[in-house]
Amino acid sequence: MTAPTQKADMNLWPIGNCQVSALIDKTGTFVWGCVPRVDGDPAFCALLGGDAPKTGFWAIELEGGAKTTQSYIRNTPILVTRHEDEAGNAVEVIDFCPRFVREGRTYRPTSFVRIVKPVAGSPRIRIRMRVATNWGKPTEHTQGSNHIRFLMDDQTLRLTTDAPVGHIVGENWFRLERQMHLFLGPDESFAGVLHEAAEAMLSRTKDEWRHWVRGLATPVEWQDVVIRAAITLKLCQHEETGAIVAALTTSIPEHEGSERNWDYRYCWIRDAYYTVQALNRLGALDVLEGYLEYLRNIVDASKGGHVQPLYGVGGESTLIERIEADLPGYRGMGPVRAGNQAYEQIQHDAYGQIILSDVQAFFDRRLFRMSSVEDFKSLELVGDRAWETYDKPDAGLWELRTKAHVHTYSAAMCWAACDRLANAAGVLGLEDRRTFWNARADTIRTTIEQSAWREDTQRISATFGGDDLDASLIQLLDLRFFAPDDPRFQSTLTAVEEGLRRGSHMLRYATEDDFGLPHTAFNVCTFWLIEALHATGRTADARELFDEMVARRTPAGLLSEDIDPNTGELWGNYPQTYSLVGLINCAVLLSKPWSAVR
Repeated sequence: MTAPTQKADMNLWPIGNCQVSALIDKTGTFVWGCVPRVDGDPAFCALLGGDAPKTGFWAIELEGGAKTTQSYIRNTPILVTRHEDEAGNAVEVIDFCPRFVREGRTYRPTSFVRIVKPVAGSPRIRIRMRVATNWGKPTEHTQGSNHIRFLMDDQTLRLTTDAPVGHIVGENWFRLERQMHLFLGPDESFAGVLHEAAEAMLSRTKDEWRHWVRGLATPVEWQDVVIRAAITLKLCQHEETGAIVAALTTSIPEHEGSERNWDYRYCWIRDAYYTVQALNRLGALDVLEGYLEYLRNIVDASKGGHVQPLYGVGGESTLIERIEADLPGYRGMGPVRAGNQAYEQIQHDAYGQIILSDVQAFFDRRLFRMSSVEDFKSLELVGDRAWETYDKPDAGLWELRTKAHVHTYSAAMCWAACDRLANAAGVLGLEDRRTFWNARADTIRTTIEQSAWREDTQRISATFGGDDLDASLIQLLDLRFFAPDDPRFQSTLTAVEEGLRRGSHMLRYATEDDFGLPHTAFNVCTFWLIEALHATGRTADARELFDEMVARRTPAGLLSEDIDPNTGELWGNYPQTYSLVGLINCAVLLSKPWSAVR
């Protein structure tokens, strides 16, 4: 017996606890979830299993089910799914991953909890649990009176439950006459009374998330949009190390049949910088502090040398890319990739993003650990690399695999590295180092202005010596390289908008890359455009465009990486941190002030 045939889509609801996460589809089925951490083996892989996956899912179904509705408990990533049939029978399923402070430490086990409640009539349900292993292979299992053990290749998961074990193993329909609890976690005997423990975990997890949200400095408008994006960005942090992954998934194509299928379950220095920048605007300093600890370890390991574009969530530097042939892919559109070859690439913008992420810690007195002179000296080694490489070819932020240029965005990030080091030196009272780094920043600025400016077309080029358009040029505003009223920025913005805007969406670029012409728009580029429109006085246009992007979110309130500008369908890995960052940044920028409603 296989899972019901249905076309996979982006109507997916993440749950998680900053150690593990899962995506639950519109039927209430677990279709994606890796263990023992976000980049691990997908125990639930049906999302990439084609239209009728045989394994890798966890469904709780209502017999004769006619309607399913889903929502999060307010200000939490705890999902409630309600199933109803035409006779008036109904059940609710509450899904979450435990996360709360216990005995002075954060309890975030490799665990998933499902609570099933009869809420109307005499419902009959079926629990179908097919844990996969080694990327799409079915597992063997053993069972006891109150548990089932799923024997994955590298680990064993144990389901502890007060539901009838025989009915779960046999996938039988049975009447749900009482509340039932299912705890999937490590292969350990469950300590305590299951129903009491599960209810306590639910209550404490709910309180923990609501307390975290309560500390966010949200704008008055679009509060629900911002809160959901912030919670989900927090879920993308591997709290043990502080790493922040680009997305929770791998291999969802950028567009139909594109083979642009990448594994985003790793920490990109660039993506993480944008994430902490957005959460800083909301006052979520815990994410920044965790990430800075991760960054310091990355910098220490580099010993002042080359920094990769991305690392594993544990700081792993080798992320060999491979194809997992047993999974057919999202809607059968393979290949499914694990690992990411981009770790071998040269991307010079990483040096700027390390320093930009870290510089706040020299100024922000709220932090538990402010950066010191010793930290500054360590960052100077990163600045040296920025200085050495700013005018050298690299793969750029779009990670071109067969082309290398001197990218203006990368050079500008290297300029920002030197500029912000000068700022840090100033607050530390190191005037000689401030002068030193300002001089380097001035030299890089002059080089960019001379090498990237095209007098004939009156715009900045995306590459030195070229005359090409790239949405990343808009970021010269956010970096403070250009002011909004600088004629050079305004003419560049006009050119980028005319060349890359497709209706309400922005392409990254409109030229062929390693896989031909891109067909979908990159969501964060649209948010960059919104920021630039606001900064240059086109506030009404910015608000209209932002409202359109808000309307494009999934029912869970989230966005993936890409969107088809013609159909509006979402593509690419999900939920994508870049896109969630855009929602937060633009809402904060465009919202009316709290003083308008107080």
